[in-house]
Amino acid sequence: MVSQEQRTALIEAAVAVRERAYAPYSNYQVGAALLMADGSIVTGVNVENSSYGLTICAERTAVGKAIAAGYRRILAVAVATDNAGSPCGACRQVLTEFAGDVPVYLVDGAGNGRDTTLYTLLPDHFGPEQLT
Repeated sequence: MVSQEQRTALIEAAVAVRERAYAPYSNYQVGAALLMADGSIVTGVNVENSSYGLTICAERTAVGKAIAAGYRRILAVAVATDNAGSPCGACRQVLTEFAGDVPVYLVDGAGNGRDTTLYTLLPDHFGPEQLT
C-alpha cells in the first residue's frame, strides 16, 4: 500500500526531474519516479538521440538506475509529461518485470492527472511467471 505521503513525494520527484530531460527533437520532456520496496525513490528522464531509435524513455532510464543500485522491486510509478501522457508499451513491459499491479500516477507539469495501475495499462502482460 502506498501512503498519501509517498504518493505525493513520488509525483513531486517525477515533476522535478522532468526539467532535466534531454528532448531537443520532440520537446516532450518526461520525468519518471519509482517507489522502491525500501521507500527510496529512483528517478529518470527521457534522453533523445539524433538517431531516433536510440532514444531511451524516462521510465526505462529509472528502471536501469534502480537495478544498477541493487533494487529489484517497484511499489509505485509516477510519470510526468506536459499532458499527463501514459508510458509507451515497451516501458510498460519493462516495468512489469519488477512490479506487479502497482499504482501508476500520470501527471502533467503541475502534478495534476490521473491514477491507474500497471495492469490496467498492460492488461495481458508477459511476465516471469510465463517462463516457469
